[in-house]
Amino acid sequence: MKVHLNLLALSALMTFTVQAAEGLIKKPSAYSVTETADRFEQLVNEKKLTFFTRIDHAANADNVSLSLRPTTTLIFGNPKIGTPLMQCAPTVAIDLPQKALVWQDDKGQVWLGYNDPEYLKTRHGIEGCDKYLKKIETVLGSLSDRVTQQEH
Repeated sequence: MKVHLNLLALSALMTFTVQAAEGLIKKPSAYSVTETADRFEQLVNEKKLTFFTRIDHAANADNVSLSLRPTTTLIFGNPKIGTPLMQCAPTVAIDLPQKALVWQDDKGQVWLGYNDPEYLKTRHGIEGCDKYLKKIETVLGSLSDRVTQQEH
């Protein structure tokens, strides 16, 4: 009986961990990892957001003789939005500036992902900053849609 309860508790913990990882919004891209990342960086700059850096994880892996499918992290933000969030909950700074991840899965599909603002709200217990979280949700949704969808 005790073994079954321990397995049940372990199962619940594993389920929670998987659900916690679901705080990522993922969108399929019609473009390669490089092109998706290029389009994202260009749009961030056009929107006058601050673009901090681009990390090519596959190139870094190659530098140490390891292989990794194309995977790139883009770091960007807007202090006018991020600062009020940190005033509401200082721990959100660990997730700021914003990041977008572009990767190719094992089937060749390219994805763009980013933290769901609702996940950040829950993770950091953010209260009183819903208008900033909504702004982030709107901007990230628009940016990600524009860079991943095929232009007609």
